[in-house]
Amino acid sequence: MTNNKCVFLDRDGVLNEERGDYTFRVADFNVLADVPEALQILKGAGYLLVVVTNQGGLAKKVYTKNDMLACHQKLQATVNNLIDAFYYAPAHPSVSASLARKPDSLMLEKAIARFNIDVTQSWLVGDQHRDIIAAQKVGLKPIWIKEFPEPGVCSAPDLLSAAQLIAGNKKTGN
Repeated sequence: MTNNKCVFLDRDGVLNEERGDYTFRVADFNVLADVPEALQILKGAGYLLVVVTNQGGLAKKVYTKNDMLACHQKLQATVNNLIDAFYYAPAHPSVSASLARKPDSLMLEKAIARFNIDVTQSWLVGDQHRDIIAAQKVGLKPIWIKEFPEPGVCSAPDLLSAAQLIAGNKKTGN
C-alpha cells in the first residue's frame, strides 16, 4: 500500500474567521476568502486534506454536534468538497480530559493510521502553539499562521501563503 501525503488543517483562524469565542452558528461561520484557492493548490499538489479541530464547546454544552456539523457542511460547500475528513475533539479541560485534544495528538494519529499517511511528507497548518506541539509529537512539519513568526518555526501570514509554500511555489525565511 502506498503512503499518502497530507495537510492537516486547524479550523478556527485558519479556515474560517477567528471570532475569539466559539463559532458554531452557520451565520457566524465565515470561511476566509483565500481558503478555496489554497485548498485547490494543495489538492493539485496531491495532498489529502484533513481538518483537526478542538471543539470544547461541545463538552461545555455551548452548542451541539449538529451545530458543529452544519458549520463543517458550510465549509465543504464553500470549498467544493475538497476536504477528505474532519476530526474533532469534543472535550474541554474544565470538563473532561482527552488525548485527542491538541496539544495531544490522538486526532492526528487516528487519521495517520486511517489514511496511511507518511508524516515525513505531511504538514499541519495551525494558528495556536498547541497546533505546533501536536504536529511535532507525530513528526509532521508545522506551519504557524502568525503575523510575527518565532525563530525556528515555519510561519505564513495565511493559508494561501502556507499552501504556496507547501506546494513549492514560495520560499520562507524561517
